[in-house]
Amino acid sequence: MTKTTLICGSLAFDKIMQYNGRFGETLLADQLHKVNVSFLVPTLRTEYGGCSANIAYNLKMLGGEPLIMATIGQDGGEYLERFETMGISTRGIRKIAHSYTAQCFVTADLDNNQINAFHPGAMQFSHENNVSEQGALRIAIIAPDGRDGMIKHAKDCAEQNVPFMFDPGQQLPMFSGDELIAFINEASYVTANDYEFEMLMSRTGLTLPDIAERLEALIITRGEKGSEIYVKGERHAIPCVQAEQIVDPTGCGDAYRAGLLFGIVNGYGWPTTGKLASLMGAIKIAHQGGQNHVVTAEQIADRFEVEFGYRY
Repeated sequence: MTKTTLICGSLAFDKIMQYNGRFGETLLADQLHKVNVSFLVPTLRTEYGGCSANIAYNLKMLGGEPLIMATIGQDGGEYLERFETMGISTRGIRKIAHSYTAQCFVTADLDNNQINAFHPGAMQFSHENNVSEQGALRIAIIAPDGRDGMIKHAKDCAEQNVPFMFDPGQQLPMFSGDELIAFINEASYVTANDYEFEMLMSRTGLTLPDIAERLEALIITRGEKGSEIYVKGERHAIPCVQAEQIVDPTGCGDAYRAGLLFGIVNGYGWPTTGKLASLMGAIKIAHQGGQNHVVTAEQIADRFEVEFGYRY
């Protein structure tokens, strides 16, 4: 049986700028109705980002077989070259010649307050991709992407009998309660952080047991409190793995999801799958950006054994 994991989600560049001052000293509370300010940002770096790429990056390090299905813009050539260098197939990535790759512009001040602007670009055309064109698949994940694309890809997976994980993330507010219920009914797995899950229940009117009973597994992450996996009426408590250092949470959720997908594909039990996911998040958070941590599959397995006392 194929072990290919289809990863539907955004591809993006993150432009991260540092302002060596405090926004509060420039923004006047009584003048916010007519803001006209400029911040000098002496440092600027570009990070490779996007949910699909972050998940694929981590899954590849684990030894998985990721296949990204996403859209990239006219400026995405270097990203495609990066994937090829890493041995990640680019055949499922559609180039949108009249658009730019999705980009997030982040300006942070000395107190780590942020002013962000997000340009969706090519992500808005993700619905032009088709699951049926991607060959034999073991599992898929519908991660944050263009709204129409997420709806289409979920329906495509259901029609193709491809089990998938629904990960609404920051796109959750874009969907109505009925649309979210449709996602839940079509999915085999749902994963969300605690805030997102509260919103999911509020939007749908469903309780945690209502949602869990419709799925093979419901996964809720709770930051430093670890995570929970609900399967067939059981609750598995997954501990948080202590990170070597806390540098940047960007992409931690994507690393966690890569661990989930790897565990499912390889038939690990849910406690082991959850612990592996937790470990991947801890490895990522010790590095800047979503794709700058470098570890081998053997090193991940070794650390798992040290953390939990057995080898997966």
